[in-house]
Amino acid sequence: MPVFRPPAARRAPYPARLGIGTCATALLLLTGCGGTPGGTLGGAAEDASATRPAARIGAPASPGVGGPPGGARVRADPVPHAPRVHPREIPGLGPLTRAGIPAGARQALVVTGDDYDSSLSTAVLYTRDDPARGWRPVTGRWPARNALDGWTDRHEQGDLRSPVGVYGLTYAGGLLSPPRTAFPYDHSPLFTVDGEGFDGEPLEGSFDYVVAIDYNRAPGTTPLDRTRPLGEERGGGIWLHVDHGGPTQGCVSLPADRMRDLLTTLDPVKKPVIVMGDAEGLER
Repeated sequence: MPVFRPPAARRAPYPARLGIGTCATALLLLTGCGGTPGGTLGGAAEDASATRPAARIGAPASPGVGGPPGGARVRADPVPHAPRVHPREIPGLGPLTRAGIPAGARQALVVTGDDYDSSLSTAVLYTRDDPARGWRPVTGRWPARNALDGWTDRHEQGDLRSPVGVYGLTYAGGLLSPPRTAFPYDHSPLFTVDGEGFDGEPLEGSFDYVVAIDYNRAPGTTPLDRTRPLGEERGGGIWLHVDHGGPTQGCVSLPADRMRDLLTTLDPVKKPVIVMGDAEGLER
């Protein structure tokens, strides 16, 4: 009597050839979804799992085969990228003006004239303690005045205009004792002034506090120093000083309390500068 022999089990067929990227994905799915140690890649497993149909690449994983409950598709979370932070620039300044601010300067007093021919301005003090974050204002908008006839790109002696540009602030002085300040300060009776301004206002007290603007002068010297590297015809003695209630001859003036605030805040270690000019000129 013939002996009945069951047909031999067929080997599971090799999957179709995959591209390189898909092969890498298949390898990840087969090894990362609970493959048993006895299985061989592309061949039949040695246990009952060999009879399970091969998972389709990209299809939802079956429950109990290592996938998440419910057969949800596995998706890798995107790698987060930190947003790029651009340093803040001083508003109202164009590329040429910004380029004039030294890289080492960390304080900037920005004096913006209302118009090229106007003697009225505003001033804001900015600081750059963290270069990666850029400039930030540390004061509000202070009222200020400049020369009677406004501004000029080329200052000349007696033209009654204030010079446009970026200049260092390196020395202060005044008739009165200084407020608490880290700034070099020349306390001298030579800062006494009298007479009248252009509007008939008294000039007395205008030089109670001054900060020399390093236009056509030797930086790091008392405001009283009369060195003129560009020559006498290019003017000089351009200061920040106390407002006397009218236009200046070329200086920039601030109210007395603001001059005290400025002297208290200016720090020579931060290499302060003044950025000054009419609004349109500073936008260049």
